[in-house]
Amino acid sequence: MFGDPRVDRELDAGAWLSAMLDVERALARAAARAGVVPADAAEAIAAACRPDLFDVAALGRRARDAANPVVPLVADLTAQVPPHAAPYVHHGATSQDVLDTAAMLVVRRALRPVHEDLAAAADACAALAATHRDTVLVARTLLQHAAPTTFGLKCAGWLDALDQARAGLAAVPLAVQLGGAAGTLAALGPAGLPVLTHLAQELDLPEPTLPWHTNRVRVGQLAGALGVVSGVLAKVALDIVLLAQTEVAEVAEPADGGRGGSSAMPHKRNPVGAIRVVAGARRVPALVATLIGAMAQEHERAAGAWQSEWETLTELLRLVGGAAAGTRELLSGLRVDAARMRENLAATGELLMSESVAARLAGDFGRTEAQRLVRDAIASGQSLRSLLTANTRLSAEEVADALDPAGYLGSAGELVDRALAAHRSRG
Repeated sequence: MFGDPRVDRELDAGAWLSAMLDVERALARAAARAGVVPADAAEAIAAACRPDLFDVAALGRRARDAANPVVPLVADLTAQVPPHAAPYVHHGATSQDVLDTAAMLVVRRALRPVHEDLAAAADACAALAATHRDTVLVARTLLQHAAPTTFGLKCAGWLDALDQARAGLAAVPLAVQLGGAAGTLAALGPAGLPVLTHLAQELDLPEPTLPWHTNRVRVGQLAGALGVVSGVLAKVALDIVLLAQTEVAEVAEPADGGRGGSSAMPHKRNPVGAIRVVAGARRVPALVATLIGAMAQEHERAAGAWQSEWETLTELLRLVGGAAAGTRELLSGLRVDAARMRENLAATGELLMSESVAARLAGDFGRTEAQRLVRDAIASGQSLRSLLTANTRLSAEEVADALDPAGYLGSAGELVDRALAAHRSRG
């Protein structure tokens, strides 16, 4: 309910197994390129790195004895290769090298559909912003009617936030991990750095300056970026939940089939897509906090903090993937009721234009006195129209303009244009 099939299949146990085997295969070939493993042994190891040769559930059970799944994986891989290749399985590496690099592969693969969905959601926001650039809407501050704005500007706000979050996620630095037992690459002798370089090339991952066994900046940055993405998606979805309330009814989700139905009330059309996004996003901050908290790790190898990352990261990716897919669907099919937006402007009557009226009075009375005059008029029940007529030399047309929501939008249209231009420049 809270995931997305395209992301989920890159995160299950089989996906992690495949990633770890990809690392072992690449490690053998990298070592062969550096001249520390015979080429035929490397190819024999590579040929045995097939997920169908391994029992992933059994690996999981046996992982308890080593506090990680790489130890039983290496044992089973060694048993799969011919005798001449067995001594070279996992050559020069430690368990964390394999699992950290596998995590980078899992992240890269899982994020591909997430990036696609975020881009599509941003494009949908851009389309809404362009279509409704001048559609007048009441702005709500502290959940109360505030002043006029446009639905286009609201969508442009979603768009700008999405584009910023996408850029932050794309900038997270993934990297291969290879340091050996204590981060010195000692088991590889003088070939340590060449093997590292070749491993990075084999997996098409960046080569780090140093092994990062207990330097978890990458994981922390990834967690933070995913948290920001989730927060942006939740904000969009929450706005839609509020705009879809019966008393507001300015937007609605598609009512395909039984979508949004209630088990008890046949008339209901609940904003279930937005609700799923909000619900999934509610769980994200705790996962982000776990990964940030796990950054404090002991000396050259962590005793518990590193082990806490794997399932946390998997769940974080799953929830953000589901939220991204849900938001894409939500925005692409959003139904906008511009007529209802105009109706809701009238709910506050002239009061919606109190700032505009105070601005017209300020020229003659000063800002403070103008604000007092408006407050007193509202408290006494005097109309703002009569207040302007009695206290200014404005014509009837100018008074009408001061009370027209469509005439008090400031730079809203230009701001929408700026957001759309920035979005187009990002590509």
